[in-house]
Amino acid sequence: MEVEKFFGSSYSGSKAFTQQDVSSANATGFTAAADDYMERGIDLNEQLIRNKPATFFMKVNGNSMINAGIYHGDIVIVDRSLTPQNGKIVIAVIDGEMLIRRYEKTINRLRLVPETARLSPIEVSEFCDFKIWGVVIYIIRNV
Repeated sequence: MEVEKFFGSSYSGSKAFTQQDVSSANATGFTAAADDYMERGIDLNEQLIRNKPATFFMKVNGNSMINAGIYHGDIVIVDRSLTPQNGKIVIAVIDGEMLIRRYEKTINRLRLVPETARLSPIEVSEFCDFKIWGVVIYIIRNV
């Protein structure tokens, strides 16, 4: 996976925003009664990001995970603070190359498994320069 665009999480959120912060104006000096019950919109940053300093957005380049529903051009949300677990999709760095694969760990071996029949799993040995960069938590796709 080549990272075309790499975005950090610098959004501060809008949890401190309350309904009383919604500005209203009326020429008569009174606001509409319905304004008191108006709800604010859905903030996707609040819904999708748990740990803002450790969360990044990455654009996927390649088709190594198509059977997992991750396609070329999708954006994945990656949390670097999570510990990889067996079966989770991770961003791994092997010998300086960033890959998106399924993490598979057993007692005596570690593999990075692609979700396509065209590629074979990568056996991670102790001699590899290997690091888990983060765990994929969400996928964003333009339909």
